[in-house]
Amino acid sequence: MESSSPATVSAGHGPGPAPADLLRRLRARGAGDPVTHVERVPARAGVPAPWPSWAPAELRAAFTRRGVVAPWQHQAQAATLAYEGDHVVVATGTASGKSLAYQLPALATLLADPRATVLYLAPTKALAADQLRAVAALELEGVRPACYDGDTPRAEREWIRRHSRFVLTNPDMLHHGILPGHAQWSGFLRRLAYVVIDECHTYRGVFGSHVAHVLRRLRRQCARFGATPVFVLASATSGDPATAAGRLTGLPVTAVTEDASPRGGVTFALWEPPLLPPDSGAAPPDSSSVPGQAAGDHDDLRQVRRSALRETADLLADTVAEGVRTLAFVRSRKGAEVVAANARRSLDDAVPGLGGRVAAYRGGYLREERRELERALLHGDLLGLASTNALELGVDLVGLDAVLICGYPGTRASLWQQAGRAGRSGQEALAVLVARDDPLDTYLVHHPEAIFGAPVEATVLDPANRYVLAPQLACAAVEAPLTPADLVLFGDGAKEAVDELVAAGALRQRPTGWYWRHRERPEVDLRGEGGAPIAVVESSTGRLLGTVDGGSSHFLLHPGAVYLHQGVSYVVDELDLADGCALVHVEEPDWSTHARDVTDLSVVSVRSYVDAGPVGMFLGEVDVTSQVVSYQRRRIATGEVIDTRPLDLPARELRTVAVWFTLSPQSLALAGVQSADVPGALHAAEHAAIGLLPLMATCDRWDIGGLSTAVHADTEAPTVFVYDGHPGGAGFAERAYGTASAWLRATRDAIAECGCETGCPSCVQSPKCGNGNNPLSKPDAIRVLDVVLANLPE
Repeated sequence: MESSSPATVSAGHGPGPAPADLLRRLRARGAGDPVTHVERVPARAGVPAPWPSWAPAELRAAFTRRGVVAPWQHQAQAATLAYEGDHVVVATGTASGKSLAYQLPALATLLADPRATVLYLAPTKALAADQLRAVAALELEGVRPACYDGDTPRAEREWIRRHSRFVLTNPDMLHHGILPGHAQWSGFLRRLAYVVIDECHTYRGVFGSHVAHVLRRLRRQCARFGATPVFVLASATSGDPATAAGRLTGLPVTAVTEDASPRGGVTFALWEPPLLPPDSGAAPPDSSSVPGQAAGDHDDLRQVRRSALRETADLLADTVAEGVRTLAFVRSRKGAEVVAANARRSLDDAVPGLGGRVAAYRGGYLREERRELERALLHGDLLGLASTNALELGVDLVGLDAVLICGYPGTRASLWQQAGRAGRSGQEALAVLVARDDPLDTYLVHHPEAIFGAPVEATVLDPANRYVLAPQLACAAVEAPLTPADLVLFGDGAKEAVDELVAAGALRQRPTGWYWRHRERPEVDLRGEGGAPIAVVESSTGRLLGTVDGGSSHFLLHPGAVYLHQGVSYVVDELDLADGCALVHVEEPDWSTHARDVTDLSVVSVRSYVDAGPVGMFLGEVDVTSQVVSYQRRRIATGEVIDTRPLDLPARELRTVAVWFTLSPQSLALAGVQSADVPGALHAAEHAAIGLLPLMATCDRWDIGGLSTAVHADTEAPTVFVYDGHPGGAGFAERAYGTASAWLRATRDAIAECGCETGCPSCVQSPKCGNGNNPLSKPDAIRVLDVVLANLPE
């Protein structure tokens, strides 16, 4: 797969090769075999069920016109539970028809009761738009479905509030628009029969904890208007979905998990890009030859393996050249742009114009761009799309033949969700996981049992997180004064949070409840992305190109940064954080940019600890201060560092939850770690531990951070910290603490089994390291973890 152009090109019409044949051709195009494992997921026959007796003939006929002759067994079971008033979560595989399970009872109720309403919540606008198409296509009189989100023109919003009976929105709009304007929505909320929460497994961590309280605020407003809607949730296959759904809604939920839908077979390959010769002069991993752009999986490293981005771009070009409709999932917005651009260039080199059938899709695009890309993919104008996980969820991409997954997406649930995007019409499909040069990816492609033999993870969220609970209670108090009954609704910690708000002067207690004291509403960021999005504006024209979330802006939009949008390269002139705007100009430099940051950490409190002699394992609260202080410019062709330029950006402070372990200097000396090598040993162990934590918790390494030091001021010992990258914690550090032995055993094995001599991105080097992956000591990291594991109880 070293060739940059497809070997053969078809016109892209008619059926492509069978998945097994396609994989065989892809494997044969380079030197050596990059495939470490092929898993055959067999096809499965469906188990139909009769239409429920309560489903009106009009609705059955509408579904039949759309090709649904009868429901599958799990659809009928979940729909009947919901119709009879039970809160239900249907947690079955991708393309199992979960939408019918909630559409059937919801639409049956709307047809039977001309006053009833339904609220549908999706985590992404694309999914809501897709569901709107599906409901509107049924052509049911009087339902009047409509999307109500940030893209909805203001002229349409009043009509939707007054007349739509099936409103599709997202948690953000429910939080920022509908609940604060509950008086205008009173008619809709008073008649609310169902609340549908689609893809509910995505509501995890801090985001999930916020959404849990937004749903409690919704239930509170409905109760004030006399409504008690039934909640119907849809989830990808997940561990213990009933418990997670119950924690999300605050209600008892029945789970339907037996998938009775038919499924085409899937050929699932694990693909490890080849090693490059040491003298290849290659650019840093996952850099790109697109001018001005390096979508780094790694910073400050010479390339060890061919980058996952380049490998995925070549695979995308090859599958498109074979006429195979392909979706490539890429972890970052930058990466999606780079994969699409490289694939386009390879295809145009082979057949001029063929590159026009490949595009990128990501968050931050304008509404019109997103809708046009979705339309082009659905109608076959596009054969290949490189997307972030914005297209992972639910969007009905019928006709896709192959999915490329560039880097492990963080959880097995997401992996199967992404793989399931292909083969949605029951046909055979190909899925390929392309490993990044990263400890977890390398571990997984050489331990396939960790993917194919393991259950999917449970969704982790913590509604009692006081950094979530207090702001949400403040929002609720703006909507209506809080009462003691409300504190029961909001659960553990609510009374303490209210007392803190009173002490801070935000609430005033009166005999009738707790009242909000300020004029303005509290600013609450549901997604924990570090503030409002930053608009990216072209200086010369004033044209809005897109947006970047506030949390990423210091890294992606600092002055001098290179920004890529649909293959066009821009350089940032100015970042105005106060006005939420970055000004850019078109430029195609021969260099890329990489931001560098520094981090400091102090221990606030210890919640729990294990005293294991020379080793201590701790869980507690910490304060983390981080600041982007400089950026490097690097030659795209060679990876050569041109210069390092200082930046003057504000520091960011985070109080969160961390797990950390300490070792006595004597135990390290006995293990053969010299004092001068302790910093590198701990640093390497920290990197690998962060990389392997997603095996134990529903997170990926970008959700967590770490710090290591030979002597920490608060512990007075050699220490490794791993912390949640969200205010108040997201449950990941707690999970690490609870599974410390298994987590650190996998970490130790991943380092020891790596074939490199001194450490590489596959074991101890990190793409996030603010210190340039220096110092690092692979052999001493193994010794450190041996000491911990020898003393820590199982």
